[in-house]
Amino acid sequence: MTTRLEGDFDYIVVGAGTAGCIVANRLSADPSKRVLILEAGGNDNWIWFHIPVGYLFAIGNPRSDWMFRTEPEPGLNGRALAYPRGKVIGGSSAINAMISMRGQAADYDHWRQLGLNGWGYDDVLPAFKKLEDHFLGASEHHGAGGGWRIEEPRLSWKVLDAVGDAAAEMGIRKTADFNTGDNEGIGYFHVNQKRGRRWSSARGFLKPALNRPNLRLETKVMVDRLIVENGRAVGVRFIQNGQEMEARAKGEVILCAGAVGSPHLLQRSGIGPAEWLSTAGVDVTLDRQGVGRNLQDHLQQRAIYKVSGVRTLNETYYNLFRRGWMGVDYALRRRGPLTMAPSQLGIFTRSDAHRERANIQFHVQPLSLDKFGDPLHRFPAITIAACNLQPTSRGEIKLRSAKPDDAPAIAPHYLSTDDDRQVAADAIRVTRRLMKQSALAPYRPEEYLPGPSVGDDAASLAKAAGDIGTTIFHPVGTAKMGTASDPMAVVDERLRFYGIAGLRVVDASVMPTITSGNTNTPTAMIAEKGASMIITDSR
Repeated sequence: MTTRLEGDFDYIVVGAGTAGCIVANRLSADPSKRVLILEAGGNDNWIWFHIPVGYLFAIGNPRSDWMFRTEPEPGLNGRALAYPRGKVIGGSSAINAMISMRGQAADYDHWRQLGLNGWGYDDVLPAFKKLEDHFLGASEHHGAGGGWRIEEPRLSWKVLDAVGDAAAEMGIRKTADFNTGDNEGIGYFHVNQKRGRRWSSARGFLKPALNRPNLRLETKVMVDRLIVENGRAVGVRFIQNGQEMEARAKGEVILCAGAVGSPHLLQRSGIGPAEWLSTAGVDVTLDRQGVGRNLQDHLQQRAIYKVSGVRTLNETYYNLFRRGWMGVDYALRRRGPLTMAPSQLGIFTRSDAHRERANIQFHVQPLSLDKFGDPLHRFPAITIAACNLQPTSRGEIKLRSAKPDDAPAIAPHYLSTDDDRQVAADAIRVTRRLMKQSALAPYRPEEYLPGPSVGDDAASLAKAAGDIGTTIFHPVGTAKMGTASDPMAVVDERLRFYGIAGLRVVDASVMPTITSGNTNTPTAMIAEKGASMIITDSR
């Protein structure tokens, strides 16, 4: 028996992640509109959601992570990868790298060139600025006073400074700000933190709005399916505390469940590629071929180099005195390694001279480990992870069954194109050239991974990329924006679902192509613009 959730709602927001928190905040600012936001995870009442280095404990923990895994990937030599997604208010912004990165102006201008009016860089810049409370203050590039706090990192490392100097020796310019439209350069990442604490979307947007009587948050809610009547989304069915429930919306249902969650929910609701739905035993409500397709992600090659004569986090962590001091330093000053984002130094450059713009991003870390969740190595080392920013490989998110707790099949199809394999090989070559620069000579870098036995020929490097390549957790594109003539488009330029009234998707899944950098900040921008569109269209 299904119980109706008491309350009369104008909007139902599915997912209290990066996008959902912003959408709920903006929609509930009108006291005449009642907003219900549903979150599958719980509250962020765990210390590791707030101490920045807590990502080490949150990723791979079922308390905070959906614990998804990819299918075995042919391009990764048959390996399957962990695929973390945040399962808590704030979503992935509660467990991610905290790096504030918009990407490149050319990313958004390309969206406009695809026919998506209103999504060029000049169009999206006001939304980025409105969100921000930037430590640099208000300017032509940044905003102040918004809910999205951005600060400088609160520590630096001599070895990372040396890597930056080495990159400069290669002709890459140094920059104080990656977020001016062109991120090519070398610098320390700006982070979503406030005085040494993580600043998630929940802290910045949801919690300040929860005292509004017209906003209701329900946690531990597994949304089962959409309710569609006469071609219109009118509500959702969900499970909470073992009970089947439903809620109805007079206005719109807004999916903010992310690039994995939103297409999976649509498919369980009978909306997606008909052949997938029929195979899974789901009745077809609407055959929309793009739902779950067009998955894009940034694959990184995690090279590791042993160093000597300079401090890294590896040996610092295993020294009991220094480990204790890290805790004291954080408690007293909110500084030190406990404030660290997973990556501190960024380098954006080109994998070869023929690229029109920066197409690889280096995440440089003063530490090394086999993978997230594993212990740090006991030898001093640094990690130089090179990401392909503009991959051409495309994957899919595909339901296995109609059961909401049955995780979907995630197949990113990494390195499935010649161009991606070429970029991966060239990125390793660039990494090796970087580590041979004179600025690093005093620290005698020694290649540990992929290893000196790996040759510099294309075949050896392509195999090495498959061996050491891993996701940097940026899935997008699985419910992409597109024009009405695009058979793979899922939503229009105003994020309205093609073929079903009263339904929008407002999260990373609507990106037609991936942005050139970390994807959390672009997702926040999409939420800001999407909420504004919903408000405008309701008038």
